[in-house]
Amino acid sequence: MSRWGLTIPLTGLPLAGHRDLVAELPALGYTDAWSAETNGTDGFVPLALASQWAPELRLGPAIVPVYTRGPALLAQQAATLADLAPGRFVLGIGASSPTIVQRWNDLPFDEPYKRTRDTLRFLRRALAGEKVTEEYDTFAVKGFKLETAPAVPPSIAVAALRPGMLRLAAREADAAITNWLAPHDVRTVRESYGDDGELIARLFVCPTDDADEARAIGRWMIAAYMTVPVYRAFHEWLGRGDALAPMNEAWAAGDRKRALEVIPDEVVDDLIVHGSPEKCRARVREYVDGGLTTPVLAIVPGGGLDPADAVRALAPNAG
Repeated sequence: MSRWGLTIPLTGLPLAGHRDLVAELPALGYTDAWSAETNGTDGFVPLALASQWAPELRLGPAIVPVYTRGPALLAQQAATLADLAPGRFVLGIGASSPTIVQRWNDLPFDEPYKRTRDTLRFLRRALAGEKVTEEYDTFAVKGFKLETAPAVPPSIAVAALRPGMLRLAAREADAAITNWLAPHDVRTVRESYGDDGELIARLFVCPTDDADEARAIGRWMIAAYMTVPVYRAFHEWLGRGDALAPMNEAWAAGDRKRALEVIPDEVVDDLIVHGSPEKCRARVREYVDGGLTTPVLAIVPGGGLDPADAVRALAPNAG
């Protein structure tokens, strides 16, 4: 297997406490460290630290929204990381969701496809060192040029959940990033994205033999995500619309308890990797066998494992 990523920072471990573990990741077989940006740490600072703690790792945010920073600031932050980790930084961008963009940041969530496309096109030029003056469909830039363009412009990956974004990623980006899927869903994604490009996915992994515990955790996570319109539409496209309809109906009615109860075990088992560390590693390899290029483990606390011990137990070199 060529790549095996880890989501940082880990739940339950302060960011400042990650240094020794991140430095250990390459020896454990991890090739990548990917951050996220929702309501915890920002997407860039953990990667800046990791670039110095483990110079062998490839680094990327999966993802930073294209709305919550201006285009120029996004280019500046990407250039900074590309300078800290030359040739090892991948900029993951995406539309994010109305919750993050509109409800939390009071910004309009308008034309997400066009905003992502326009940001991608701007970043290509800016990170190559060009002076950009352009009227895009969703924003305008007048005379921006990076003071120092990165010696190695970063690759750009686009978050893509459905065919339109997947085709955009295939045409204009270097990789596609997806999320919340089962191994057999990878083929569906590949049919729109193509067989050749890098496909990255965050996989939620709960290393415990207690299936009831894993499913209880998984139900909360699924309800939180799959009731968001973009994820609801994604899973309707993947064929889970009927299975998740009772959850969505109960959630819309304000009955959170009922919403959790009606999520089928089969859906949880599809979308949450759980079991012993050995079983979890085998399940991750099913994704790769199905066409996933880069699995990125997001470790969900479970089974009483210390976060660092879970990272070691799930490492490709552990099996």
